[in-house]
Amino acid sequence: MQLPLQIVFRDMEPSPAVESVIRERTERLEHLCDEIVSCRIVVEQRHKHQHRGALFHVRIDLKVPGTELVSSRGPDEHHAHEDPYVALRDAFDAMRRQLEDYTRKRRGKVKHHEPPPHGRIAALNPDHGQIETADGRLVYFHRNSVVDTNFEQLQVGGEVWFAEEQGEQGPQASTVHVIGKHHVAG
Repeated sequence: MQLPLQIVFRDMEPSPAVESVIRERTERLEHLCDEIVSCRIVVEQRHKHQHRGALFHVRIDLKVPGTELVSSRGPDEHHAHEDPYVALRDAFDAMRRQLEDYTRKRRGKVKHHEPPPHGRIAALNPDHGQIETADGRLVYFHRNSVVDTNFEQLQVGGEVWFAEEQGEQGPQASTVHVIGKHHVAG
């Protein structure tokens, strides 16, 4: 880390035990990513309840090249954060996931999903049809392959996206989705 770790205790006495856990968990984050510029952690003790103990809120601000990652974990309706160590665990787990995503993106290991193939309905018969793809191929589909609309509502020239597979007589669409105002082609 380029700048020293900042630990802030609000509305509570500083705790060497809590600080030790924070330093240990921060070191784990540094093993995930060696590009961390700075890290600021705030542990706050919220108001006390009559029948329950104090609730804790933990916020982690982590700066890395190009962005700032923030994890904020506070009391929930089950009062799991009456224990500062539970609040710390939850905040650090959330930060770890964000940091893992950040490092995957930086390394270019993000999954890129190809958009589904799309085309226009070229022909319709009583129980099947054909789709003309963007590259001019014809793909067969059966009426039972149409999803989210009735086969009878299809029109020649209508735009669709589909999942293609190899059938007995060539390429066929296993599912066909009409592209309308609520559907966008990838």
